[in-house]
Amino acid sequence: MPRSTPNPLPRHVPSVHIRALLTWLAIFPLVSVGMLALNPLWGDWHPVLRALLLTAVVVPLAVYLVVPNLLRAYGALRTLAVTRRGAPSIDPETAAD
Repeated sequence: MPRSTPNPLPRHVPSVHIRALLTWLAIFPLVSVGMLALNPLWGDWHPVLRALLLTAVVVPLAVYLVVPNLLRAYGALRTLAVTRRGAPSIDPETAAD
C-alpha cells in the first residue's frame, strides 16, 4: 500500500481577481519589451501584422513560462503568510461535520 504524506495546509486556488492581476503583470512587461525590441524589425508594417507577430511571441511566453511562475510565487508567499500567522490545522475527520 503506498504511503501518503499528509498535506498540512490545504491547497489554495487564487481568486479570479488575483489570476487576472498576475496575468496582467505578465503581459504588460512582455508587450512593452516586445514592442521596443521588434520596432526596428517591423518598420512600416500594417498594425494588424505587428499585433499578430507580437502576440505570437507574447502569448506563449506568458502562458507557458511567466504566469505559472507568478502563480507559484504567489502560492509560496501565501503559504508563508499563513504559516507565519499560525493558522489552525484542519483535521479532516472533524472538518466533515
